[in-house]
Amino acid sequence: MCRWLAYSGSPALLSQALYSPAHSLIDQSLHSRLGAETTNGDGFGIGWYGAAANPAVYRGTEPAWNDANLRDLADHVTAPVFFAHIRASSGTAVQQTNCHPFRHGKWLWMHNGLINDFAAVKRDLVLDVDPSLYPFIQGQTDSEVMFFLALTLGLEDDPPAAVATAVSLVEAAGRRRGVDHPMQMTVATTDGERMWVFRYSSEGSSRTLFVTTDVPTLRKLYPDMALLQKLSDGARLVVSEPLGDLPGAWNEVPEATFAVVDPEHVHMHPFVPPRSPRAHRPTHVAGSWPG
Repeated sequence: MCRWLAYSGSPALLSQALYSPAHSLIDQSLHSRLGAETTNGDGFGIGWYGAAANPAVYRGTEPAWNDANLRDLADHVTAPVFFAHIRASSGTAVQQTNCHPFRHGKWLWMHNGLINDFAAVKRDLVLDVDPSLYPFIQGQTDSEVMFFLALTLGLEDDPPAAVATAVSLVEAAGRRRGVDHPMQMTVATTDGERMWVFRYSSEGSSRTLFVTTDVPTLRKLYPDMALLQKLSDGARLVVSEPLGDLPGAWNEVPEATFAVVDPEHVHMHPFVPPRSPRAHRPTHVAGSWPG
């Protein structure tokens, strides 16, 4: 599978999350402790929000530990919201268009996990994507198809409902095609202002996901940690696995849960996809979304 992190808070240097911690995301690309694979070397990607309304994305097919441009960029880019993802392919090609995060308009999306037996259900799922959005699918992955299903189903208006219905469509397609436990996911998506993160699997045994304790509490626990003095009280990291062994810093997101991360709080809620997905409803007209 993959590893990812998502940050929201006062503007922070990307390298402080990607490289500085003892078990940073770059270290995890070689030495993952909680992933399905130890090595995540099938490409990487980062997405961040800067001066423009839409996010910037940099993706590469080299292993994250081997990309000098990524290191240089991370040492110079500061952002209030950013995503980072290291990839272990579940069968699709190692190419830039298959690397996360995926971008459409102001939205970013990344995924750890897979749609089991994706080849068996892919046609059903792609046909559920709104025709105006279909031309923007660039790669081959199940993760990108999920993103465009969620966009079709109203991601920009109600992310939890859109993602729940997208998962329901995946599970319904799996039942039709005889696929056991079709959905395995931790997902993060953002519009640059709030983040939504999801932990769910059809079998009830999902990939790990953690969110940091609030910064005021961390300052009390670690008063000598200079970085904590620079972060806003509402700053949060959400990660596939902890970036270090700091007692009290990491809280596991429960099974079948989604969290809303805004500039002030983290709100957790049960995530229960409907058994019978509602009918497909087009939400966009052709050409209404910038690429």
